[in-house]
Amino acid sequence: MGVSMFTEQPMSILLVEDDEVDQMIVKRSFRDNKVLNPLFCANNGEEALTMLKGDGVEKPDPFPKIILCDLNMPKLGGLELIKEIRSDKDLKNMTIFILTTSNSEKEIAEASLQNVAGYIVKPVTFDSFRDAIKTLNTFWTLCEFPDVNH
Repeated sequence: MGVSMFTEQPMSILLVEDDEVDQMIVKRSFRDNKVLNPLFCANNGEEALTMLKGDGVEKPDPFPKIILCDLNMPKLGGLELIKEIRSDKDLKNMTIFILTTSNSEKEIAEASLQNVAGYIVKPVTFDSFRDAIKTLNTFWTLCEFPDVNH
């Protein structure tokens, strides 16, 4: 389980996904891979931004260091959310992975310009999706993330 290099607190993850079935698949993949990191869910970019900024709601605790973000969502899409995060002095250094069904070259290029850590096209089968989550878990378990007070 990934932890901050400055605290022993487990690193939490924010999933920004409007599809309830995909949310359930991510949760199941976490369970199957024994990923113990706390997982918070937002149904769209607007809800995620509200959670991250604490605008009228309590911020997730522990505060997420990684975001798994879909692109095509109502209210505020993934690319728009990422641009908002990158322009916010308190959020701009968050690690963001795109997790989407879109393999559009244009969207991949746009995401790349926003300094995303990776662009993952959602696999068609559950087994391949579970393998993708296992790979992500290996990544964030090996990486060191500084503790930032939010």
